[in-house]
Amino acid sequence: MEDNKKVIFSAVQPSGNITLGNYLGAIKNWVDLQNDHHCCYSIVDEHSITVRQNPQELKKRTLDLLKIYIACGIDPEENILFIQSHVPAHAQLAWVLNCYTYTGELSRMTQFKDKSKKHTDNVNAGLYTYPVLMAADILLYQADLVPVGKDQMQHIELTRNIAQRFNGIYGDVFKIPEGFMPKAGAKVMSLAEPTKKMSKSDENPKAYISMLDDFNVIAKKIKSAVTDSEGIIEYRENDDTKAGVNNLLTIMSAVTGRSIDSIVAEYQSKGYGDFKADVAEAVVEHIRPIRQRYDELSEDKAYLIDIYTKGAERANRIAQRTLNKVYKKIGFIL
Repeated sequence: MEDNKKVIFSAVQPSGNITLGNYLGAIKNWVDLQNDHHCCYSIVDEHSITVRQNPQELKKRTLDLLKIYIACGIDPEENILFIQSHVPAHAQLAWVLNCYTYTGELSRMTQFKDKSKKHTDNVNAGLYTYPVLMAADILLYQADLVPVGKDQMQHIELTRNIAQRFNGIYGDVFKIPEGFMPKAGAKVMSLAEPTKKMSKSDENPKAYISMLDDFNVIAKKIKSAVTDSEGIIEYRENDDTKAGVNNLLTIMSAVTGRSIDSIVAEYQSKGYGDFKADVAEAVVEHIRPIRQRYDELSEDKAYLIDIYTKGAERANRIAQRTLNKVYKKIGFIL
């Protein structure tokens, strides 16, 4: 990539419903980032199988996620948009990097501890080593920046440590990436437990809004969102009693582009019922054009195949260059 634009790598697992939180916190920002960066956006299906998946559902969710990426405004011509398993170098580099990663480092990964508790019947080796696959995802594309939330910064630090360790032995092979949290990203919380982040893996369907939910279902979920007994619409940061109202204000701000202060001022003399109804309407109207584009894409399978085939070809060219460099350094015969 000849110009001075920085390279961004980011990805989402097709392991559940893409939520409003995924969209407002990540994908919406990716749309803005694509104008000033070289962006590699992946659907990381290899990561998703650390937890048992229904094969047919995994295929469907992978294509659903591809359609959502495009429907949200990610341009497959301007960006490298691909499915992880279509680029063999991800798994190949991950094996090499496994040999340069210490078990003590992996044991400290908080997400491994959390997922091990949730899936006690399937604490597999992939669950333990998937941060190394994540490092391979990033390092293959010589990424400068990786947009992440706070919960993923530990993995970025591990990626940096692995890259620095490898470079220390073999010279300048990998670019050392930096994690960054885009300023515009809205942190959307659970509608049922607003002190917790909205999660696509939540067992309570009322806790999250799927981007593919029926519009009436979306409205109903927002109208039943947990608030408090005060009846006062105001934003109070770090006050758990106002977590539900804070969350709805954040969502309203993110989908309308208005400041939280202006929204609070408008609803000073109104109750939660009116406020929730308006948040529901704003969310539905924001999602509506995305869903229209999603439905159009669903009718054009040939276009989708063309997109992920070309995306894989472009990703493979870059990834293979990095992998060849690594293989030469460690003494593999090419």
